[in-house]
This record gives sequence, structure tokens and C-alpha cells, in this order.
Amino acid sequence: MYATDVAKMVQAPIFHVNGDDPEACVRVVDLAFAFREAFHKDVVVDLVCYRRYGHNEADEPAFTQPRMYALIEAHPSVRERYTEQLVQRGDLTAEECDAAVADFRGRLDRAFEETHEPNEERPEPGAPTVELADAEPVATAVDRSVLERVVTALTTWPDTFHVNPKLARLLLGHRRSFEAGTIDWSLGEAAAFGSLLLEGTPVRVAGQDTRRGTFSQRHGVLVDAEDEAEYVPLNHLDEHQAPFRLYDSVLSEYAALGFEYGYSVAAPETLTAWEAQFGDFANGAQVTIDEFVVAAEDKWDQASALSMLLPHGFEGQGADHSSARLERFLTLSADNNLRVVYPSTAAQYFHVLRRQARTPRRVPLVCLTPKRYLRLAHTRSPIEAFTHDHFHPVLGDRSPNLDADEVKRVLVCAGKVGHELMDARDRAHAPLAVLRVEELAPFPGDELEAALDRYPHATQVWWVQEEPLNMGAWRYIEDPLHQLVGPDASIDYVARKPSPSPATGSAKVHELEQQALLEASLTGL
Repeated sequence: MYATDVAKMVQAPIFHVNGDDPEACVRVVDLAFAFREAFHKDVVVDLVCYRRYGHNEADEPAFTQPRMYALIEAHPSVRERYTEQLVQRGDLTAEECDAAVADFRGRLDRAFEETHEPNEERPEPGAPTVELADAEPVATAVDRSVLERVVTALTTWPDTFHVNPKLARLLLGHRRSFEAGTIDWSLGEAAAFGSLLLEGTPVRVAGQDTRRGTFSQRHGVLVDAEDEAEYVPLNHLDEHQAPFRLYDSVLSEYAALGFEYGYSVAAPETLTAWEAQFGDFANGAQVTIDEFVVAAEDKWDQASALSMLLPHGFEGQGADHSSARLERFLTLSADNNLRVVYPSTAAQYFHVLRRQARTPRRVPLVCLTPKRYLRLAHTRSPIEAFTHDHFHPVLGDRSPNLDADEVKRVLVCAGKVGHELMDARDRAHAPLAVLRVEELAPFPGDELEAALDRYPHATQVWWVQEEPLNMGAWRYIEDPLHQLVGPDASIDYVARKPSPSPATGSAKVHELEQQALLEASLTGL
């Protein structure tokens, strides 16, 4: 019967109040606020009212609802009813009420006139309205002692706390890996969060299964195997640290992302991240992305440094578990309004997160992350990459034995396919190099040009992507590549054929497609 009946599913109290009675509305809101403060539970106010006028000055609701709007027209307005009540009680005289209305109308008229005055500082058409991306790398390296504190916190817990034995072995594996000199993807993320907490930066991460991690990789909240008590390791780094807040959200990307966006605006000192269970789940939040995340600065000068963590990668898990729709975000990138990154190593991911919290220019981050490749050995990074380095928009070929003078073809790509290409190249002993564009927007033209210059005899520059040709980054990167590559080199691409769906639903077909993609990248030498 009531629009607020949906709140019954969470057993929230619902107050229905007459919108014609301003004082009753205030009393009910006070009561709802007191309930919220006392019990920390949801409470809903149903303001029963009506719309007196149409959608705009040209809209006449009586065209379609004549009987209702005949009643509304004959019904005194809220102001008229409340004015009469105040006068009858002796709180105000009729003259004082008229004077208050006239004063308010005058202020409204003045404000309306001010908004129509021309802005003398209006930029010329086409002129940039925001600063360019940071010219110098942001300092994001940390001391080894910081990493040790994070590893210690992740691998210790109270004696009375019972960690699942299988999980305990997994967590202690982080310690063994660290002692051996390397850090994997999930530990790299924890190191980024933990180091920020120790520096006084609050961290907030929300999403579906985010506390455990969709791919059982994070375990930010430990659950006692006997009594289900909870323990958050990164909240036990130091007594003076900032808080680490980690939440499993409801199954509503639209609502969850909208809340986290608002949080990032209201709490700029916090690293606020929303994680999609799979990258494709951002489809359900597209309205929030289009209206707020990518456009709010341009529309309202509203700054946000929200981080969107979107699992992405073609691994045979079907059309709805493959693509975070990279092409959409690249299409929406203009005037440096977004950072779109696809890191391929743990250290790169670590520096991306820390840079997002430390850079002075606050814009949203779209970070594509791998899935089963969370456990790929190639994504591990040496500890020195965390203590003496920074984020690199472009990564060169990892092979130490590659002779630059013999390279005839350079494969440019983004993300996990770069590891597969280098493995395939090594098996075939092919004279080609693989460059990974780790940050697609803002486009790192200077860095990519410098990386291409290392191969003076290369006559072919090919873009390789896992996504179908009508998706992915090819349409975005094609023009910049042509500008960077001289007239003596040819530009081409390797991609899946155009498709209305991001990926096949068959794991076997996926493997055949992926193998064909790698072979096509190596052929023609």
C-alpha cells in the first residue's frame, strides 16, 4: 500500500507523516534521528504529500489527471495552511507573515538574476578546464620495515582466535614468500592498504564478498572457526594508525557504488574503493558511473578520488565474467577526468593504490585486476620494487636476453595477455618484444614512445588485445600509435573477431581462441 513497505523486509520502523503539517514533519524527523542514534538501525520516514505543479513550466498535469489536479488546485498550499495556523495561535501577525514571504521572494529573485549574469572568466571553447596529469611520478615507495609490519600483522592473531587451518597455511605462505624476497598480488594490495593506514590515511573498501575476496585472495576479515568472532589484521598495525573499514555490500551495484561515490566526496582524506565481484558487474552501476563518477567534476566541479576495482580478463568463464568493459571507460575519458590502469604486477598495483591516495589531483581511478592470475608467478614482484620504485605507465619486456637490435616486431598490449605473449615468445624464440601499457588514460605517449625507441630496427608495431575487436582499447589507442610510430613502421592489431557478446560461454572454445590469438601475434616473422 505504501512506497515505504519495502523497508519491512529489514524490519525498519516506518513513520508516516502528513506533509501538510510542517511541525509534525519536524517532530517525526527528530524522532527518527533519535532512534537512529540510540539503536544504530535503519529508520524510514514516509512523507505523505503531493505535487502541486508539473515537471516544468510547460507541463500541465491536468491534461492526464484532471480530477486529482482539480482537488489540488482547490486545496490550500502548505504555506497558506501553516500561515493561518501561526496567526490563529498568535505566534505571528498576518503582516509579519506577509513581510517574511516578501523578503524570501526578494532573495529568490536576486539569486535568480545573479545566476543569469555572464561569467567574465569563462574559458574559450576547447580550452582545458582542468590541470594535466602529474608530470612527475608520485613518491609511493615505502621502507622495508613498513612491509614487515604489514606481513607480521597479516600472519599473527590472538592466541584465543581460531583461524581455519587451510587459511592459516595460506596466510603464513605470505610470510615465507616475503622472506624469500617476493610479494604476490594480494600481499601487494595489503601492503598498500597497511602502509597508508600507518601514514594516517583511512582506507575503506566495499563490494560483494570484498572482505574475503571474490577469488579468496584478500581475507581482510578473519572469522573464528569455532565461534565466528571476527578479527581484522590491518586494524592491529599500530595504536596510532588510521582505521581500515571493509564491508560486504548488498547485491546492488547501482546503490553500493552510489554510496561509495558519495563517501569519497564527503571524506577526501580516505582512500575509498568499490570492488565489483566481477568487472562486468559495473554494468549494473552504469547510471552512477555516467552521471557522477566520470562527469561530476565537469558538471559541478565536484572532485572525487573514488577507486573502482574491476576484475577483468578472458579466462573461459563466460560472457558475464570476462570483461569490465574497458572500452566504455576509455570512451568516457576526456580532459584527464579518469585514471584507467591495468597493472600486470603486484608492485604496479601497490604503487597505483598508494598514488591514488597521495596524488594532489583527485580524480576517480578505474583499476582492472586479474582473476586466476592472482596466483601467477609472473605477477610477483621483488621487495625492491616496493621500496625503491614507483608506478610505471609503460612496462618494457621482462626478458633479460632479448637483443634489441634483432627485434623486428613490437607487440603492445595491456594486462595479463602480456605475460602470455612473453611466454609464447620465449617458447618460440621469436625476435619480438612485448610492451605493456599499464595506464591507458591519461595516455602515456612519452613513455610509450621512449619504450618503442629501444627497438630501432622494428618495422612492425602490433596492438594485441584479448577482447573482441569492437571492444577493448584498440579504437582508443589506434590514433596515438600512428602518431608515435614513424612512417617506416606499420601498425596492425590482433584481437578476437567483432562480437555482440564480450566472450564465449564455452571454456574449450575460449582456449582455442586464446591459442589462436597468441599464434597470430607471433606469425609472419
